[in-house]
Amino acid sequence: MTELDLDKTAAGLRLELVELLTAEGQVTDPAWRAAVGGVPRHEFTPRFYVTSGAPGMTTYVPVTPELVGTEAWLRKVYSDETLITQFDGRDTDWSDPQPIRGASPTSSSTLPSLVVQMLEALDTGDEATVTEYGTGTGYSSALMCHRFGAEKVTSVETDPGVAARARAALERCGYAPRLIVGNGLVGAGRSDQAARTIATMGVRGVPWAWLRETQPGGLIVATLRGWLRSLGLVRLVVEDGRRATGRFLAGSAFMMARQQEAPTNLGMLPGDDDGKVRETPHGPEVLRMPDSGFVAQLAVPNARTFDMPADDGAMRTYVLDTANESFAVLSRDGDGWTVREGGPVSLWGEVEQSLALWHAADSPAATEFEVSVEPDSQRVRLANGEDGPSWRLPAVPSS
Repeated sequence: MTELDLDKTAAGLRLELVELLTAEGQVTDPAWRAAVGGVPRHEFTPRFYVTSGAPGMTTYVPVTPELVGTEAWLRKVYSDETLITQFDGRDTDWSDPQPIRGASPTSSSTLPSLVVQMLEALDTGDEATVTEYGTGTGYSSALMCHRFGAEKVTSVETDPGVAARARAALERCGYAPRLIVGNGLVGAGRSDQAARTIATMGVRGVPWAWLRETQPGGLIVATLRGWLRSLGLVRLVVEDGRRATGRFLAGSAFMMARQQEAPTNLGMLPGDDDGKVRETPHGPEVLRMPDSGFVAQLAVPNARTFDMPADDGAMRTYVLDTANESFAVLSRDGDGWTVREGGPVSLWGEVEQSLALWHAADSPAATEFEVSVEPDSQRVRLANGEDGPSWRLPAVPSS
């Protein structure tokens, strides 16, 4: 395939992607449609991994023009899929790429529908200044450069190698935004304030630096995410430099900010005789279903969960709190469940209480919850429920 054929094929596939996103209601703004149609995503994803879809342990398979052919590679690039470009913070040896198992993605080009959903949530005109946290491949940065002009875009990336590849791809496309390598949780070091802030990475709480560097009346669009992998996309209005409020828009699957990943060491697992056993009305499925998982994440913000078989082969679900060493171990008991708890906090009791409050409110979706961010507190509560229950989000270190 000649270079001219590649460009022509890519342009046609971009048009198909725009039509798909438009038909599904993911993109409604003509300016963002023009950006998706105009930015060559393949310049930002020359090679990547996708999930194989095979049963069993998740397997990621490499996709390059050499491995699958140029047309198949382009079709995958311009599909509405997340394309993974790095695992475990280490670069891939692309001289001999192999399927990957048991690894955690740490950089990607997120599925275009989610990227465009976030961009449309910025609710802005063509003259806005924007700070982006999480440059990644640079594709979303390019979309904003197309819309606003590169001089209006600042983007922060924590990984120097990822940032260098994004810079090179942006330059190939004719874009030169301000790119910063550093910890985005402490801000972009702006001398001014941006009209809009967008974060294409998950955070446990909203960094105060993002409010400080966003204009009063400006918007912050970001993903709140916990170690149970729940919560979702929020849009906040910065009210006066001292407070921001908003609500959840939808679920989201952005990777966690590296500075806020869960500790790799699980610590000492509880023994079979540790804790007290009781019946519980809830099994581990409440952690995994979207709406109840959202509530469970709010209830135990410092918890992680995993499954492990017992000596008799029966599967158990562990919930461990890294902040206070409390634990809960769920086991099947006939048609129901028991929980064995220990530590200073009744961890599963917190989940049960939050689920009871949620059910009493008629099990509202995540989009019915509001978020407030102040210097000393970040909370989530039901919309119009000032006097009702609320949940505190973890604090984000300022440095």
